[in-house]
Amino acid sequence: MSGLRRVLVANRGEIAVRIIRACHAAGLEAVAVYSDADEHSRWVALADDAAHIGRSAAQKSYLDPDALLKAARSTDADAVHPGYGFLSENGGFARAIEEAGLVFIGPRASVLERMGDKAAARSAAVAAGVPVVPGTEPIAEPGDVARLADEVGFPLLLKAAAGGGGRGIRPVTSLDELRDALPAAQAEARSAFGDPAIYLEKAVSRARHVEVQVLADDHGGVVHLFERDCSVQRRRQKLLEEAPAPGLREETRQAITAAAVRLAEHVGYRGAGTVEFLVDGSGEFYFIEMNARVQVEHPITEMITGVDVVAEQLRIAGGEPLSLDQASIQRRGAAVELRINAEDPERDFAPTPGGIEALRLPGGPGVRVDTGITQGDRISPFYDSLIAKLACWGEDREQAYARARQALAEFHVEGVASTAGLHRRLTADPELIAGPVHTTWLEERLG
Repeated sequence: MSGLRRVLVANRGEIAVRIIRACHAAGLEAVAVYSDADEHSRWVALADDAAHIGRSAAQKSYLDPDALLKAARSTDADAVHPGYGFLSENGGFARAIEEAGLVFIGPRASVLERMGDKAAARSAAVAAGVPVVPGTEPIAEPGDVARLADEVGFPLLLKAAAGGGGRGIRPVTSLDELRDALPAAQAEARSAFGDPAIYLEKAVSRARHVEVQVLADDHGGVVHLFERDCSVQRRRQKLLEEAPAPGLREETRQAITAAAVRLAEHVGYRGAGTVEFLVDGSGEFYFIEMNARVQVEHPITEMITGVDVVAEQLRIAGGEPLSLDQASIQRRGAAVELRINAEDPERDFAPTPGGIEALRLPGGPGVRVDTGITQGDRISPFYDSLIAKLACWGEDREQAYARARQALAEFHVEGVASTAGLHRRLTADPELIAGPVHTTWLEERLG
């Protein structure tokens, strides 16, 4: 891999395992990092080297830029891959890596800072000619809120400008509700993201969440890998994803993928990223945000295109052009990904940390399991509760779902409650099978 030799993987869990494997396949050395809670983890065992970065709490380890930079220097890494979550979209972290003379495997710091601010990203989309949901700039004066709300119209969403991943969003249906919610929303945004800025956005009812995977290099190459539907959500957190988006008209698919490429070109994007949209019942689509990193659900895109997204990230970071152009990217079949979390759906999805006493993972044609744990490991209360991602491919959507049901029948975990049972119900649900569904469908289903 031109320009790269040794990559520090600044993350944990299944994405750390995924990146380490990609590094080894590319002939690169991989360095793992670990907190106190993760010393005996699977990714540490797989890596060529490892560095301890602090205590179990994420703020004292995986969210500590200084600890990660120190780890990169002490292990002689020449590049840092941030994975997803944690500091993956932190412009300050990317800038620190760049200023240390290392390669940040992701967008440039300036692009991260621009696209990480939701209001700035919205402005970039408008400048690129990409449709956006009607909304406002960040609210400068609370006294302006009535006028701004009148311009946008109810129902609307209060959104943190620095938010992401479905967090920092509050729906409101009246001016009184908005005035009551604004101070709390600003305080929440300051606490969660370090930035109290809030803007208003029109609520698009019963919309689908459709996102487009893009790749861009430093040689002018920008391509899309088609789209995914991520509409099966609970409290704006994705539980099940599909590729391609079921029932999407071909003219809409062509328009939405072209818009994603146009935005990536406009902002000078580099690396892997996802442009996210809402699609209403008429097929109109609206930009909502750009996730400037590899996505949790990238496996299903890899399954329908045959493109290794992480391998392309490494190529791009090494200064090489993309290994493909748009004409060479073909879509084949359908795929569905199920996030199996250590949560109890019967207790309002309460996390259930604890030891994995038994773990049986599925297999067979078209079945992929991404996980960072093995039997005997513990699901820590300090981090995301993901046990495994089950991604299933088929020649068509019907076969993909049939394989997903079989994979779920084979999946078995003891020691913690999980969402596997919920997914067994979902993948057999006639409404979901008929598809498509909207972003509040699951919450309405659960009551």
